[in-house]
Amino acid sequence: MSNIVIVFDFDKTIIDCDSDNWLIDELGFTDLFNQLLPTMPWNSVMDKMMMEFHANGVTIEEIEKVLHRIPIHHRIVPAIKAAYALGCDLRVVSDANMFYIETILKHLGISEYFSEINTNPGYVNEEGRVRISPYHDFNKCSHGCTLCPPNMCKGLIIDRIQNTISEVDKKRFIYLGDGAGDYCPSLRLRERDFVMPRKNFPIWDLICKDPLLIKAEINGWSDGEELEQVLLHLINKIMMEEHVQFISTDCKLQTLSIPVLESMPKALSVRP
Repeated sequence: MSNIVIVFDFDKTIIDCDSDNWLIDELGFTDLFNQLLPTMPWNSVMDKMMMEFHANGVTIEEIEKVLHRIPIHHRIVPAIKAAYALGCDLRVVSDANMFYIETILKHLGISEYFSEINTNPGYVNEEGRVRISPYHDFNKCSHGCTLCPPNMCKGLIIDRIQNTISEVDKKRFIYLGDGAGDYCPSLRLRERDFVMPRKNFPIWDLICKDPLLIKAEINGWSDGEELEQVLLHLINKIMMEEHVQFISTDCKLQTLSIPVLESMPKALSVRP
């Protein structure tokens, strides 16, 4: 196990669309969704939509089949498998829901690669319909963050993950995301960490307004191929730095010999 924790957003990061919109459009409920959206919070709208699916005879199996064919770039799964094989701790922090994410990750054959999924609760109830509720119950208490939607502050989730990992372990984080909700957790990262915002998406625009607010190193990506290249490059970079530090400590800060340097893993090249 390496000292690298990789946190993935889900919609438009692991998959290449918004999972709620995909499901609604594919099942033909777009007009109803657009009517309901101005009247209640997003999670409440989606819970209502699940009730409408059920009332109109849409089965759980039909919902799963639609989720199984959700768009995903062909290099995303290999990137996740490679990161896991290199010993990285993979986690999901997403404003989708547990039913979608577990259904899709299981279908892709990569569910076991993630040690933790943080998202809005979503499950099939005894009546055979999906229920969706907010991660933070904002009707009882606000999470207090003005940057994030009322149902989820990803920054608080990153704080919790950081606090559960001993500082002695010196874990280094790589955070990948696309949306405005991914900006808050990016602000929580430290100088030794990395943030991978999707180029020309809301998080990219927010970071570009004042990049100096981000302590972590910023590495953008545009599609699944570039995500894979940049992610594996960063993993190699971290592992090489740790390798150098280990050798330096082991040699009591003596000068490294050329053969030792040549034996170190090489960073992957990244196209501009």
